[in-house]
Parts: sequence; C-alpha cells; structure tokens
Amino acid sequence: MTTNTPSILQKIVATKHQEIAAAKARRSADELLHLAKAHKPRGFAKALQAVDIQAGHIGVIAEIKKASPSKGIICHNFDPVLAAQDYQKAQATCLSVLTDRDYFQGHDDYLIKARNAVSLPVLRKDFMVDEYQIIESAAMGADCILLIMACLDDATVLHLHQTAIDLGLDVLIEIHTDEELTRALKLPKSSHNIYGINNRDLNTFEVDLAHSIRLCQRLFDELGQDALVVSESGINDAADIHLMQKNHIHHFLIGEQFMKTGDAGDALSNLLNTI
Repeated sequence: MTTNTPSILQKIVATKHQEIAAAKARRSADELLHLAKAHKPRGFAKALQAVDIQAGHIGVIAEIKKASPSKGIICHNFDPVLAAQDYQKAQATCLSVLTDRDYFQGHDDYLIKARNAVSLPVLRKDFMVDEYQIIESAAMGADCILLIMACLDDATVLHLHQTAIDLGLDVLIEIHTDEELTRALKLPKSSHNIYGINNRDLNTFEVDLAHSIRLCQRLFDELGQDALVVSESGINDAADIHLMQKNHIHHFLIGEQFMKTGDAGDALSNLLNTI
C-alpha cells in the first residue's frame, strides 16, 4: 500500500486481507482456478469501444450499489436482478456491481445473479489486493475487475493486472492524482486496459470534474486518443456529460445518481434522453 493512501482505504484494505484469509480457508485458489479458466468473458472493454461516439452516443457503466461508507443506504428497495434488467432495457453499455460487504453492503451473489439476468458485461466493483480475488472474480463470472492505484503498490498492481489479463478479464485502472497516473502508465499496455478517473477525493469526499478533464489529457498525450477513459463520480446530468464530451471523454461510471431514485433504469433512460 502506498504511504499516502487515504484512511478509509487503509481500513477497507485491512478488512479485505481478513476476508481473503477466511475465504482461502474455505476454498483454495486451486479449487477456484478451474472455474476461472472455464469462464468466457463478455468483453467489457470491447463493449465500451463499440459505442458510436461520432454519433454523440456515450458509454454508461451503470452501477448496482446499495450503500456507501459516506452516504449509508442509497437504495432502500434494493434488488440487483431488477436493477440489472432495468439498466439493460435502458441501454446501459455495461454493469458495475458492488460486492464489498462491510462498507458498501454488497455481496458476491449480487454480481452472480445480476449477470445471469442480462447479457451485458459486468465489472466486479471491489477492492482487489490479492490474486485470490482475481481468480475468484473470474470464477463468479465477472468480465472486468477494478484496480485502485491508491491502495496498491507497484509490484502488487503489476501482479494483479497480469493475473487478470491471463484469465481474459478486462481491467479498470482507477486513478485520482498525477502521481497515481504516472504509476498506472508503468503497467503493460493492453487492449484490456480501461483508465478510470475518480473525481472524488477519497480524503475529503469532495467531487471535482476538473480531475477527469486534466488527467485525461495526460492519458491521451501518453497513450493517444484511442485510450479508453472513464469518468467516475459526480456525473449528475446532461450538462456534466456535455462538458466531458467537449474534453473527449465519452464513457462514464454512474451509480449513486441512478440508485438513489428508486428506479435506476428510468433514471438512466431520462439521462440518455436529455443528451
């Protein structure tokens, strides 16, 4: 873990290591590996790349999220299957499902049930700190995993990245600062890479969309305009989307804004109809 890791992430990572130790005692990585290798990913990055941005369309990773550490319960009538089906009907590009239990009231079963109910590719939204979790993610059917640069050192993130790619999974590499972006750019270039820019400061929880605009320019300068960039957190309405589009960002991860309405699919439809 990097020395400037936000305190909330330090707590979550400590809990993750406890969870992983317990999971390994129940089922070894070798037992999961045959399931992981049999998994046929749906192509999370390819789905985002297929979005017709020339026609003004956007890619939406619609998130299934019950709660958060800062907001508590977000969705009181939470139903991951219904949310997944409604998101698909509303033309979401991909899904994201929170599986962290202690801090987000998620569950692995939410991902399994949601993915089985739709044809969309699915991101397992959790805090990956050990290769066991990557194998576990493929075994449960995830198509993409999240690597948060703020809570991983260079050696660990490199190993987890390679483990995911070896299993055919796509990787959402989350960054928030220039230093994290510099570190992320050391990872091997791959068609599996998606760069997520988190607009939320994990120390203060304040949101600033300028993070996406500034950091995406660095990504494009380093990797070219074809780099797959996703803006995360604080995307609330069509004005936010248009601001990002003007700055060549066409893909978004949105959850809380949809889930808090009680009808996530309808909220997604309304947003897409205003763009």
